[in-house]
This record gives sequence, C-alpha cells and structure tokens, in this order.
Amino acid sequence: MSAIDTESTEAEYRSGPLLVRRLAGNIGAEIEDVDTAAPLAADAVSALRSALLTHKVIFVRGQRLDYDHLTAFAGQFGGLTPGHPIYQAPKDQPHVREMDSRGDGTRANYWHTDLTFVEAPPAFAVLHNVVCPPVGGDTLWANTAAAYAAMPPELKALANGMRVVHSNNSDYTDATYVHSPRARAEYIQRTIEAEHPAVRVHAETGEPSLLLGGFARSVVGHRPRAGRDLIRVLEDYATQPEYTVRWKWRAGDVVMWDNQATMHYAILDYGTQHRRGIRVTVEGCPPVGLDGRKGFALSSPLT
Repeated sequence: MSAIDTESTEAEYRSGPLLVRRLAGNIGAEIEDVDTAAPLAADAVSALRSALLTHKVIFVRGQRLDYDHLTAFAGQFGGLTPGHPIYQAPKDQPHVREMDSRGDGTRANYWHTDLTFVEAPPAFAVLHNVVCPPVGGDTLWANTAAAYAAMPPELKALANGMRVVHSNNSDYTDATYVHSPRARAEYIQRTIEAEHPAVRVHAETGEPSLLLGGFARSVVGHRPRAGRDLIRVLEDYATQPEYTVRWKWRAGDVVMWDNQATMHYAILDYGTQHRRGIRVTVEGCPPVGLDGRKGFALSSPLT
C-alpha cells in the first residue's frame, strides 16, 4: 500500500461489520459500529487491522475502557510491550503508559514516532482518552509513507542509504521536558540508543516510509550539523499539512495508530488544564531498510 488514492477511494465505506469514514486525503479514518470494550469477532478485528494499515490512524468515539478492556482490545493485534522502557508502569498494570499533564512533566509536543530509541519500536499504539481540556489539546498525525512516496527521486536516493541514530537524549526530550528540568534529568540518566534505517520497509504492507522524528539525533557517517540538516529536510516533507490529520479529543475516545508509518505531535495549547490518557503498545520488530539491513540497539534499557 502507498499513498491513498484520493480519486478512487470513497469518503465513507463499509469494511466487514464496520463503517469507515475517512478524515483527510492521505491519513486518518473514524470507525463506527465497534465496541472496543467487548470481545470482537474475527471479521471485525480483520476490518480494523485493514483500516489501520490503510489509513495509518483510526479513531473511535465514546468508548468506556478499564485496564483489562484496553489490553484485551490491543492484544487482538499482537503481543503487548511493557508500558515504557524508562517509566515504571502503575502497580498491576504492566502494559500501561500514563500520559498525564500533571504527572512526569512531558507534554509530547514535538513530532515523533514512539520509542524509536529501542531496537524494536512498537508496531502499533492504542491511546484511550480519560480527561481532555475544554479547549485545545488536539493531536496531529503524519503519514510518513505517503510523504516518502511523494518525495523527489534525488531525495529518495539520499534517504534510502541513510542510517540514523535514535536516542532518548534528543531534541524531543529537550523540547517536551522544558517545564520540568528534574523530570528531564531523570529521563536521560541512562542513555538508550539504537541505529535504524531512515527509510524502513513496513513489516506487513511492504510500504517504504520515513523513520525519523524527535528521537532521531544523528546520521551515521555525517558530521553532527550536516546530519541534523538532513533529518530536518526529510521531516519537513513528512509533516507537510497534506500528509497530516488533526484530531479533537473527547473523553472516551480510543485512537490506534501504525507506529511503523506515522509521526505524531500533541499540541500544547491548553495551559494548565488537565489532560490525561492511557496508552498501550503492540510489539514490533527491528526496522528493516530497503537494503535488508535491520536496526539494532547501541545500548540497552537493561544495562
């Protein structure tokens, strides 16, 4: 699959038992006729997976989930990871990462793909909104496969051969922990790094997509400044409005995204209002480049 064909794809269609409503030309769809707290039939799981792989991020309104419901839903798409390689999960909830504006200090207001500093970043992520501010707090997602497909051939050729070092000590960390230097220091007290291809091949669809984001720190074989310039140029393509969708949260929303072909950005425009969600992630594999070379750890969360 590549960029969505806006000429031939309907704005709304049925996929198995589900109604799928596209939200933007290249990314995003809202799903109806599904209760994520209930056991799903095989055809519903298949339809959700197809919508996710096609539209990269899917949204379901008005869901009521506790920890068991959330992990049961996400577990239908693969094994679940621990909640986070750095943060400790809540007691008896090992797969949860709490995203709380009153918590550890991070705000995620920087373009990123989740946990790319580990050897095998999650394949998919599921986020259940619990508390949202009355105004603001939207999230943007970008389709990095569609962006790659539209890049000029010369830039593709450059990106195809690039290897990038991703680190928890990164621009993302500097930007998102600006309100809490203490939390930032705790986050980077142990460096976790991995080297990945700048262009990865999707494990299921075979699509090439850019693998960058805020944890991308340097380009192998290039001086620091030159590498950062290369990363910036490629990310400028990936985050053009044409490849993005913006979601206005309501309490109870469930959002699932393909972490293998997207970046996202949580907009920090809600002041001191409370914003809270709980996330679980589905196991992925080391990213594979167009040349067949896999990503690998440079340092481990366990060392």
